[in-house]
Amino acid sequence: MPVITAVAMYFVIWWIVLFAVLPLGTSPVADADSQSGWRGAPEQPQMLKKALITTVVAAIIWGIIYGVIVSGVVNFRSGWLALPE
Repeated sequence: MPVITAVAMYFVIWWIVLFAVLPLGTSPVADADSQSGWRGAPEQPQMLKKALITTVVAAIIWGIIYGVIVSGVVNFRSGWLALPE
């Protein structure tokens, strides 16, 4: 697999995992806005922690996908699924 393809694949996986991790552990602001009732962004979003979790989870998922592609189980050139005999 070319390096640029591997990097692009990791980039896409990282963003998908980030959107899955963002809502974890968040709670709204205790006092709502007096005019609109809107609570807004979370009090403590913990973005650095979520970025680190996202990086680790994305690396694991990327490694699994990379292993499947390199092993030849999924071959995009000669058909969708080429099981080894």
